[in-house]
Amino acid sequence: MVNNNMQLFGGGWTEQKLDMLNSYLDAWAKVMKNQSFERLYIDAFAGTGYREAAPTVPDTGFFAAELAEDEPQEFFDGSARLALRIRPAFDRYVFVEKSRERFAKLLELQERSPELGERMEFFREDGNRVLQDLCANWNSRNMRGVLFLDPFGMQVDWVTLEAVARTKSIDVWILFPMGIGVNRMLPRNGEIPDGWRARLDRVFGTSDWYEAFYRPARIQGFFETEPRMVKTGSFNAIAEYYLDRLRTIFPAVADNPRVLTNSRHMPLFLLCFAAGNPSPRAKQAALRIAEHILNKS
Repeated sequence: MVNNNMQLFGGGWTEQKLDMLNSYLDAWAKVMKNQSFERLYIDAFAGTGYREAAPTVPDTGFFAAELAEDEPQEFFDGSARLALRIRPAFDRYVFVEKSRERFAKLLELQERSPELGERMEFFREDGNRVLQDLCANWNSRNMRGVLFLDPFGMQVDWVTLEAVARTKSIDVWILFPMGIGVNRMLPRNGEIPDGWRARLDRVFGTSDWYEAFYRPARIQGFFETEPRMVKTGSFNAIAEYYLDRLRTIFPAVADNPRVLTNSRHMPLFLLCFAAGNPSPRAKQAALRIAEHILNKS
């Protein structure tokens, strides 16, 4: 039963993001298996560890009812469960979930994968806070990791991504809410509420996004032309802007992010990849694998 303050989103994009993440984790594990680094998988918005055919998404005011999908309520493996199946196994698994209800389900992973139970760490906290603390104590000389950022909305702060990038040893898959979040907070007339501006500033790490997505124009009124701001930022413009922002902090960013749409072909998310290690060999290998995965139909 779905809570009254939730909306359903689902469809092929759910399978796509998890299939691509699984493919990367499998390839990454094979590349790293003979190296001496401590290997971490980090899921900062882990949910229950499972996914539903129609995942629930909080109604934060940024999600449109017309994007909702009617799908059967069936459970499948989510990102956390998929990561636990990768072999060779990771040395540590860091799972973060703020919701009390989802966190209780997440803890069941220890019972279902007892052989890996001691490797799992669980945090019922804000994902940004946990990631920033983890990265502040990261030892890049002997640690390597893969981070999956799949928030329910626009919860990932730019300062968190900066902290991750500073480790220089964490590869990141980011599900960026391009359509269901950012685009819906960019009204055509440019009149953006202060709360939305603040949220967009935190997501992009700058307020320059306004100049990127709007331009001044003169609109013909009843008696005279009036100066107005008009929206010029398309989905492509939003995607390119976000990729450019990622390139300012990560050594390499995949140029072919996947646009994930619902069954009505409306863009919902942008699945992005950023390589953390600045070593030419490491970032080229990571980028080659990720771009190959993103290119698959």
